[in-house]
Amino acid sequence: MKILACTDGSEYSKKALQQAMEIADGCKVNEVVILHVYDSKITNILSYSSEVITPDLITQYQQMLEEDKKKKEKMLLEAKKIFQQRNIKTRTIFKEGIPSETIIQIAKEEEIDVIVISSRGLGGLKKVLLGSVSNSVIQEAENCSVLIVK
Repeated sequence: MKILACTDGSEYSKKALQQAMEIADGCKVNEVVILHVYDSKITNILSYSSEVITPDLITQYQQMLEEDKKKKEKMLLEAKKIFQQRNIKTRTIFKEGIPSETIIQIAKEEEIDVIVISSRGLGGLKKVLLGSVSNSVIQEAENCSVLIVK
């Protein structure tokens, strides 16, 4: 069995990681793949031209995105360590893209048996978008089960 555990660093996704760990502990799991998708919609904002967006603002925004990516990479490594402490074979994937599409693509490529994802993610606008991510994953996942963790 192979599990894909999706995370965005939110409290909800931490619960999903915990659930994936419990499943891996209780079953004969070959590997847990921990995935974070860095939403390409956020980075694409830089491609819009406007009189309001100055070169300084673009530079600041790029720096902010790079800092956020480093935090997310660190989050993945910390999650991996927790799984490894329980002797669960774990690998991380950090990929930029549209979250629901990327999760489905990775699940197919990796021949995943179970996708574990939270029902919600980060707050604000992302909260609305991530609710739709889990819904899209349920609708589009093929040849694997999807566990939604609340």
